[in-house]
Amino acid sequence: MQSINRFLYGPTPEEKVRAWQIKLRTESRLLDREMRELDRATKLARQSVKQHAARGDVKSARILAREVVRSDKQKDRLSVSKARLGSIGTQLTQQMAMIKVTGSLQKSTEIMKLSNALIRLPQISQTMREMSMEMTKAGIMEEMMDDALDMEEDEELEDEADAEVDKVLAELTDGKLGQAGSVGTELPSVQNEEDETERTMERYRQQLNGLLSG
Repeated sequence: MQSINRFLYGPTPEEKVRAWQIKLRTESRLLDREMRELDRATKLARQSVKQHAARGDVKSARILAREVVRSDKQKDRLSVSKARLGSIGTQLTQQMAMIKVTGSLQKSTEIMKLSNALIRLPQISQTMREMSMEMTKAGIMEEMMDDALDMEEDEELEDEADAEVDKVLAELTDGKLGQAGSVGTELPSVQNEEDETERTMERYRQQLNGLLSG
């Protein structure tokens, strides 16, 4: 009988909630994995900043310091997004309790607000769009406007203040660098980096950029 009802009417409210919670846990694990990868790439970049600074190559050190700033911001963003996924999961647990009382899912402005914020994150945007449509059909959310779905990506990751780059340089070089001038500045007593070192730096940058572009 239960299988016949599922065929005729689709999943029950409880089954829908469980399916959404599974998706949320899956996306949360994916964010965890990306944060670990970001940590490893950032650690290599930080080490490279120190090496370039020790050789007096301020240009390369500063370029990589900017990548470190970007990756730190991205990790913060991923961490906040993971917390939002957890909050939606908590809200759905409350929905499960309400089903036992009312027999149906209830509208939730909190879930809608959290989902709108998560749609902006490229890594989980598609999953959140699909879940949002499912929740709208289930009556938990109202239909989102097109402008809410097509929000521009936060440009904060692309335009870091020079002060933040200076701070990272100062931190990684024990204060020896930090306000060393523009990206094109090099200490006059040291020659340009060898080709192999330049390729190593570029590899770190590409690895970080791949993770940051998500």
